[in-house]
Amino acid sequence: MLRATFQHLSGVGPATEADLWRAGCRDWQDLLDRPDRLGGDPSAYRRLSEEVAASERALAERDTGWFGRRLPDGEHWRVEPEFAGETAYLDIETTGLSPFEGIVTVVSVHGSGTTRSFVAGEDLEELPAYLRRFGVLVTFNGRRFDVPFLAVAFPQLVVPPVHIDLRFLFYRLGIAGGLKRIEERLGIGDRTGVEGIHGPDAVRLWQEYRRGSRSALDRLVRYNRADTVNLEPLLERAVRDLGTRLLPPAASATSEEASAPTEG
Repeated sequence: MLRATFQHLSGVGPATEADLWRAGCRDWQDLLDRPDRLGGDPSAYRRLSEEVAASERALAERDTGWFGRRLPDGEHWRVEPEFAGETAYLDIETTGLSPFEGIVTVVSVHGSGTTRSFVAGEDLEELPAYLRRFGVLVTFNGRRFDVPFLAVAFPQLVVPPVHIDLRFLFYRLGIAGGLKRIEERLGIGDRTGVEGIHGPDAVRLWQEYRRGSRSALDRLVRYNRADTVNLEPLLERAVRDLGTRLLPPAASATSEEASAPTEG
């Protein structure tokens, strides 16, 4: 989907991008090969040629920030799966709903083939440095909850330049609700061993751990890791479905041209 994306180019918004797709421009090179689609303006063509070249360099250099700065926040999902190796899936547990009243207790980060959990009072302070190795962040409602909480807990935190919030992607697909409800509806995710645990239970488990129950912490970490790991197949599903919905089939442009009236 990233190579079929034009919204990071100067002067291209959603409507123009859709027009280009319908005209048969399927990727950056198609756009350069069909200068007539740019209105015949040589200066516009030169500018877009430079930006396409910069796009290719950013992709080759794994520079997620270049795309993150140019794409609208709601379109950050388009970098997947090209940047799958630089993607971190993250979920946090807290003792409250406000970062000014509660604390972060457990954070799990899933990416690069491993899942690591950080616990308050043990190694949570290592989280900001760990996140710097990733260029893409994936959360569920993280723009409104996880990231603001972490920003208060770690003022020095640098969030990856591309942030994909699955809550809003699924809303675009007509699927609303919490993470577990969406998992159940789509039949995606594995919660073996933590069935029946919900948000309020996470607070209770933390309190039990603080009273001396190590098993409560182990259960809380397993629950948090399930929330985190399950984000990966959910993202794959959302990217596939959004791409299918937005990008018309390649044959459609050809069919339209073939069906157009001709002289003779």
